[in-house]
Amino acid sequence: MTTITAAVPVARRIRRILLHLAMIATICVLLYPVAWLIASSFKPASEILSGASLWPSRIVLSNYTEVFAGVAGVSVWRFAFNSLLISVGAVIGNVVSCSLAAYAFAWMRFRLRGPMFAFMIGTIMLPVHVLLIPQYTIFQSLGMIDTIWPLVLPKLLATDAFFIFMIVQFMRGLPRELGDAARIDGCGPIRAFLYVVLPLSKPALVTTAIFTFIWSWNDFLSQLIYLNSPETYTMPLALRLFIDQTGESSYGAMVAMSVLTLLPIALFFVAFQRLLVQGVSTSGLKG
Repeated sequence: MTTITAAVPVARRIRRILLHLAMIATICVLLYPVAWLIASSFKPASEILSGASLWPSRIVLSNYTEVFAGVAGVSVWRFAFNSLLISVGAVIGNVVSCSLAAYAFAWMRFRLRGPMFAFMIGTIMLPVHVLLIPQYTIFQSLGMIDTIWPLVLPKLLATDAFFIFMIVQFMRGLPRELGDAARIDGCGPIRAFLYVVLPLSKPALVTTAIFTFIWSWNDFLSQLIYLNSPETYTMPLALRLFIDQTGESSYGAMVAMSVLTLLPIALFFVAFQRLLVQGVSTSGLKG
């Protein structure tokens, strides 16, 4: 009896060790492309495409030197500033406009609320490519092409239905008694939104901010359509400048530029990882 009892923890421990080894192996496979990218940024250009090894024959810094020297007469700091400006503007626009729209759908009563909410949900299934031509025509008539406004202005108009839906799901889970108590204390809809609903919706708002920042920073297609001058280019568009008209690429500088492009996203994700998990788990997106 004693032998059987002692064998159970040993078997459980072996299963746990095997599980951990399998998880470590999976993580290594998933992180290999990132590790290859970082390692290749320190390789000579002739070695980058010669194999899948992570170890360079010699470490070189000329790839980063070439990047920081600028591309097409524009410094890399200018590209980073343009990306940051667009991403921060998109975050502010999405958080403000989507939270207001979500508050109206979740806490207010008005005619056609149901059909309007269903129409808003339907726009999630609309491919973004369908809207590119009419949006480009509108912004061209307004003289906003080659500026950041076509990439920021729609965010101020609550056009991201996905985030509205996510915040609505979160606000519907808040106790209605809080709104009733606020009204008894004399709060109108705006004050109830600012002092009651908005502070309690912090996880959903933080999740909206994080996803908006990451998607805006990594966006390529929209920025390629609306931005024409190298002075207005962002980090993703600057990567194209390392490909000349003959199709030949400066792989070393391109890989180094890719690492610099990924660095702010990685730092942003690590800094707000706890809030991101909390927001996803409390806004109805899990499972």
